Amino acid sequence: MKLRTKMTRTLSALAVMASCGFIGQVQAQESGAANAKAAVNKVSMCIGCHSIEGYKSSFPEVYHVPKIAGQNAEYIVAALKEYASGARSFPTMEAIAKSLSEQDMADLAAYYSNLK
Repeated sequence: MKLRTKMTRTLSALAVMASCGFIGQVQAQESGAANAKAAVNKVSMCIGCHSIEGYKSSFPEVYHVPKIAGQNAEYIVAALKEYASGARSFPTMEAIAKSLSEQDMADLAAYYSNLK
C-alpha cells in the first residue's frame, strides 16, 4: 500500500506541475523536446491494439485495450515508464515499454495526445 500511496502522491505532483507548464520545460531540457512527427515511425507497435474501438487482447487473459488517442501526454509517459520498470504488469506492454528510450516514450506520448 505504501508504494501505491507514494505513486498517487507522485502522480498528483506531476499533474500540478503539468498544469503550471513545468513538465514540458523540464522534458525539453533533459531529453530534447517531444516530437510527434518522430513518432510516426514508432507507432506500429501501438496502433494494432490501441487504435481499434472496443479491442480486447486475449493474452494472457481477455483484457480490454484502451484507445489512447487524446490521452494526456504526461500520463502516457508515466504509464510506459511503469510498464518498463515492472510497476505495471501486462506482458505485451512490458516488452514494448522496455524497448523504448525515454525520447521514444515522449515522442509517442506527443503523437497520441494530439490525436482525437
